[in-house]
Amino acid sequence: MFSLSMTVQPQVTVPLSHLINALHSLKSSVGSSSSSTCNSRKHKEHASDSPRHCTEPVWNLRELGLSDLGTQQLDELLNGVLPSLSKLEAPLPLGSQIAWRTSHLSSHSFFFNKHGFSCSPIPMSAQVLSRQQLPPFESVFTELHHWPVLVQSRGFKTLRTKTRQLQSNYERPLESEGFTPSFMKGFLSRDKGIEVESLDSLTKNKNVPDGQHESFKRGFAEGFLKAQALTLRTQDSLKRTRLILLVLLLVGLYGISKTPFLSGLDSALDPVQMKNVTFEHVKGVEEAKNELQEVVEFLRSPQKFTALGGKLPKGVLLVGPPGTGKTLLARAVAGEADVPFYYASGSEFDEMFVGVGASRIRNLFREGKANAPCVIFIDELDSVGGKRIESPMHPYSRQTINQLLAEMDGFKPNEGVIIIGATNFPEALDNALVRPGRFDMQVTVPKPDVKGRTEILNWYLKKIKVDPAIEANIIARGTVGFSGADLENLVNQAALKAAVDGKDMVSMKELEFAKDKILMGPERRSAEIDQKNKRITAFHESGHAIVAYYTKDAMPINKATIMPRGPSLGHVSMLPENDRWSETRSQLLAQMDVSMGGRVAEEIIFGQEYITTGASSDFDSATKIAKMMVTRFGMSEKLGVMTYTDMSRQSPETQAAVEQEVRLLLKESYERARALLKSHAKEHKNLADALLMYETLDAKEIQLVLEGKNLDAR
Repeated sequence: MFSLSMTVQPQVTVPLSHLINALHSLKSSVGSSSSSTCNSRKHKEHASDSPRHCTEPVWNLRELGLSDLGTQQLDELLNGVLPSLSKLEAPLPLGSQIAWRTSHLSSHSFFFNKHGFSCSPIPMSAQVLSRQQLPPFESVFTELHHWPVLVQSRGFKTLRTKTRQLQSNYERPLESEGFTPSFMKGFLSRDKGIEVESLDSLTKNKNVPDGQHESFKRGFAEGFLKAQALTLRTQDSLKRTRLILLVLLLVGLYGISKTPFLSGLDSALDPVQMKNVTFEHVKGVEEAKNELQEVVEFLRSPQKFTALGGKLPKGVLLVGPPGTGKTLLARAVAGEADVPFYYASGSEFDEMFVGVGASRIRNLFREGKANAPCVIFIDELDSVGGKRIESPMHPYSRQTINQLLAEMDGFKPNEGVIIIGATNFPEALDNALVRPGRFDMQVTVPKPDVKGRTEILNWYLKKIKVDPAIEANIIARGTVGFSGADLENLVNQAALKAAVDGKDMVSMKELEFAKDKILMGPERRSAEIDQKNKRITAFHESGHAIVAYYTKDAMPINKATIMPRGPSLGHVSMLPENDRWSETRSQLLAQMDVSMGGRVAEEIIFGQEYITTGASSDFDSATKIAKMMVTRFGMSEKLGVMTYTDMSRQSPETQAAVEQEVRLLLKESYERARALLKSHAKEHKNLADALLMYETLDAKEIQLVLEGKNLDAR
């Protein structure tokens, strides 16, 4: 677009500057113009009434680089680029002023309203009057000094403008095939569209023979159809791919919505009916069963207790070492009361996502309240109910336990829901969790005693094929400190041993084997021990057995063996007749004497120079008993009835006195064992020989040997 304006200095657009640069190298010689151009200019001179002389200088168009343009195109170029005045109005003289007038009427243009005259083209002759002595373009731009010029106004061509041009059948002249500068070609053909070549013209341009035109068109059509079919297949494939990806995305989102960290504790939301588990299945913890029987009565008939104004207990805390049957007791409570049982582990509430643990607690109690009365069992309670601390590493770690505290005893009641918690570390629980109103009852589940171990062994022995002659109480006496899980493992190990040996049932031999394996490790039959070390081991273990057999208040012997197990080359096991809740001074001294029997036997048989290091563990146990007698039990006449818990804080005199008393007790024990073995040297030798022959002897066989009887061939 171009707009017309008045200025005192020439303003030229970029295409015009290019044109000036291209025409700047004109020669001063002037040739004759073409007849058509001269006629055109003469016609314009006659049209204007002012007498003008056609004395304009003429230059060569070839030197301008416009020889390939026609007359019409050249006129359009000059009229579009070079400004001109109207043929009716002469240019203003130099230094004149414009007379301004006021117009109260709207004219055909803004320029006429402002200046009072219109801008129309002037004849080319007016542009070159009296400029014959100047170069061509200098004369042109001298006249342009005070003439209105066309200044480019940049804008955007819209679709409506293009449409109007097409509707008015406006056609631009075609470019000539001669030489035309590139900027002129772009200027003349900037609105020219792209021509689409037809199939007939393509056959002509490609020099296709006349007889092959139909084949060429047929092949072109087939290729077009195949390309179109390929495009359709590609589009269908893309659609299927998008559909599959969409389905996978929906499935993934559905799976994420079902994950435990978003949906809560899924495993606890499904209650379990414990009809097949009752208190009959729980053995060895009679006191705990009696206490939990009250909870069962609460769940069976709550009105019996609430009628008097009492409240149901909210929580029961089961405390005890691992494997004592805490989980089994909780299941038995639900089974006895025939109520839904919800199980959850404390570690299931602990997640890396903030708020997940509290959300799971809410879901768990919401389901429990909806199915009340019920039992909610939280195993390993210390992992979720530990003491609250201020930790910068885990600022949200207290949300879970706070939610648990609120659910157990908060503003919302949870009548009919009994929470049973189990833990091995009650000291690690938060104080707010174990107060009355949350865990009202605390039930201790200890390791079973001899009676309980016998009941547990009989319970598990009923599940396997056993010899009717098995005495479970003997195994129970030799498994002091075993829990219910340990006894179950013992019976299972005995059944595996019987299956390996190819036996039809489990006997006492397999049970003893399993007990020794658990207590002292597996047998080391591959260990190659020479005859000398075997003989030393046999007399060493025989010394323990002789002292134990002939010492008052010593524990009865259960078995003696020289079969290596674990770190030991042999051992003598003794069984108490009953569990010892307390021990007398005589029993402690007897244990010390039995411990000294091994080293005393080596010294008597082999001499002082050939004693071994095998008695180190014996001395450890004897020294520990003697020190406890002096410092804890008040069994020393010299130090009296006083305890010394921390010897490092005692005075040097007290430490020396304690050490002297311990040494005196050990020395006296050693002398008693020496005297006993010397008095029973024959029995000592017979028992050692029997161990060398049979390797393992039980209590009855040891008694036969010590009575001087021969053992049956085994």
